[in-house]
Amino acid sequence: MSTFTSASNPAGTPTDGKNGTMNATTTEATRRPHLSGMTWLIWRQHRAAFWSILAAAALSVAWMVYERGQMTDFLDGFGYPARSLDEAGSAFQQYVDAFSFVALGLGAIPILLGVFLGAPLLAGDLENGTAKLVAAQSVSRTRWLATKLALAGLVVVVSTGVLSAVFGWWWNPVKSEVTVMDWMSTEAFNNTGPVPVALTLFSVFGGVAIGVVLRRTLMAMVVTFGFTVAVQVVWSYSIVSLGNAVTITTNKGVMGENGSPSLPRGAYEIDYSFVTGSGDLVGFGTCSGSQTDAARQACLDKADVVGWSVEYLPMSQMNGMQWFGASILFALTAVVVAFLFFWGRKRLV
Repeated sequence: MSTFTSASNPAGTPTDGKNGTMNATTTEATRRPHLSGMTWLIWRQHRAAFWSILAAAALSVAWMVYERGQMTDFLDGFGYPARSLDEAGSAFQQYVDAFSFVALGLGAIPILLGVFLGAPLLAGDLENGTAKLVAAQSVSRTRWLATKLALAGLVVVVSTGVLSAVFGWWWNPVKSEVTVMDWMSTEAFNNTGPVPVALTLFSVFGGVAIGVVLRRTLMAMVVTFGFTVAVQVVWSYSIVSLGNAVTITTNKGVMGENGSPSLPRGAYEIDYSFVTGSGDLVGFGTCSGSQTDAARQACLDKADVVGWSVEYLPMSQMNGMQWFGASILFALTAVVVAFLFFWGRKRLV
């Protein structure tokens, strides 16, 4: 095939072969990035952090898929659920340890992303003067801020959402086994369902707001670390209050096999005490100082103790509790975002 150049194109610039005009439109379309404009600029600015988060999430997912395959092979060979895992003894301990190890890592995600993604997201631009450069351009600060928050939020939602789904899928075959992982523990409750997404979003955007206020990256990261740790502590103590406690009482005494109340499998006990014939509650330590069972029974009879009163949360409430808690965190995140738009954007110069 021969090539040619026209008189007006002595340098041999490629033409479309029909009228000798340069095929600039095709070349431009070929070289155009998948993202464009402000979105491409923000992604390029933070691509190292974004790709690191997504890559770490992908590796974690691959590891959990592998661990689940190993665990299900063991369970099938062992004969679970026909046989209780109590009979497995230490043979199943390695899988319990794997849950604990991964849950610990997942639980640290809100803190890590809050400190290393949220805090520097705008504080870095305020500190190095990038925000002033953006303010001098034709693009509004509102659009710049919205694009920054949207891209960061998208990366957080995608990564934590996938991790939550895969971790829950891994745990599901032994979900009712309290010895593996109690559903009310932070390892299970905070790493499955919508909770990790909501908790991480709140931590990250909280870090962004701290960065806007302090305007110094390192200081913002230190304060954000304290903020995210405090959020984790407060949240952990608030989990129980998200459910509707159920109370069960017995009247067959408190000693012997028939005295203990029968709770649903996987139920989380909140509180338990003795109940008297008149319906009053007394501490379960009543008559605990008796030397013999006969002496204790006599003491209990004298106190008119007739049975137990147990307050618990059934495992069936877990999904509802998670969505209720996540909705609170999403609402708090919306407040932080509103703060950034209606007050914080004025400081982005």
